[in-house]
Amino acid sequence: MADSRDPIALAQALIQCPSVTPADAGALGVLADALGQIGFACHRLPFQTPNTPDVENLYARLGNGGQNFCFAGHTDVVPVGDADDWSRDPFSGEIVDGALHGRGAADMKSAIAAFTVAVERLIERHGAPESWNTPGSISLLITGDEEGPAINGTRRVLEWLSERGETLDACIVGEPTNPDALGDMIKIGRRGSTTGDVVVRGTQGHTAYPHLANNPVHHLVRMLSALTAEPLDSGTEHFQPSTLQVTTVDVGNPANNVVPAKAHATFNIRFNDLHSSDSLDAWVRQTFNAALGDTDAGYELSFRVTGEAFLTPPGPLSEAISTAVAGVTGRRPELSTTGGTSDARFIKAYCPVAEFGLVGQTMHKVDEHVATDDIVKLTEIYLSVLETYFGLST
Repeated sequence: MADSRDPIALAQALIQCPSVTPADAGALGVLADALGQIGFACHRLPFQTPNTPDVENLYARLGNGGQNFCFAGHTDVVPVGDADDWSRDPFSGEIVDGALHGRGAADMKSAIAAFTVAVERLIERHGAPESWNTPGSISLLITGDEEGPAINGTRRVLEWLSERGETLDACIVGEPTNPDALGDMIKIGRRGSTTGDVVVRGTQGHTAYPHLANNPVHHLVRMLSALTAEPLDSGTEHFQPSTLQVTTVDVGNPANNVVPAKAHATFNIRFNDLHSSDSLDAWVRQTFNAALGDTDAGYELSFRVTGEAFLTPPGPLSEAISTAVAGVTGRRPELSTTGGTSDARFIKAYCPVAEFGLVGQTMHKVDEHVATDDIVKLTEIYLSVLETYFGLST
């Protein structure tokens, strides 16, 4: 049983569970045991959907009333790749030269450990939530499906909570938000992401007789050129400009004397709060139709939406985190919306959400590691956030 009083030991115990998506490998059991020592009521929540992996999740709550402050995260990790490329066992949790090594050290088992111990210290200092001047609740929403399809994880737990009539009032997601040093950055939103797939159909023919064919590649080139001709926007107050990147163009034609019958391309759009996935769908179709004009080319277009752009405007949650970070590190963090997607995209529909965790320089890399001193400081930061949120004097 991992010690709920030591964030580094608990992080080591979690890392030693090889919980590569979608396997749990005992990680949620380790966490539930530690939370149980503190007094949390733990719910193991397995979810299944046809044609997707079965996923284990955990929701734990301490306290029964008042404002519910939630910590959200994931115990699943990405594959290690070739283990021989690592300088040590990826799941050893070794500490070398003041750094904790292993897959998940940065993303994000150490942050889970830091929050768990922060709650234990909060209770030591102020007693159980029921004894506070204004009673409250603390919860953890931990999934095993963040690095995977994200179908049977956080969004399903949120639905389960809603069905129970249980609400969240604020949430920190413990993703590694800091580019270089602890205290650099808080994420208060994320760009949306949508991926388009287009297939242009023409008429196959001989390259020596192009008038008898209809070359889909030529049409596709014009369509993609129109998409990328101008920037989508110049950004907003809290978001950088939206971007569109063509990621592949495929024809699959091995013959240099044959006009192909079809051509395929994929593109990804990372968009700010000036757009939605629906508005971008309409814009792409309008742009394609204008590029094709009155030609007789046809196309098929589909989109896969990973998430919509969202923002938690600067306010009490981000200020509580910023104040705690400054008090522990001496840094005033930047409020940012950069980076990819996270499970905050699901939580934002339920309560204000912000992200703050460790330094992310080695996440998803060989020899992933974090400074043990940063884990200790992150624990202090989370403790300070909780004290501020619940109005508990230090």
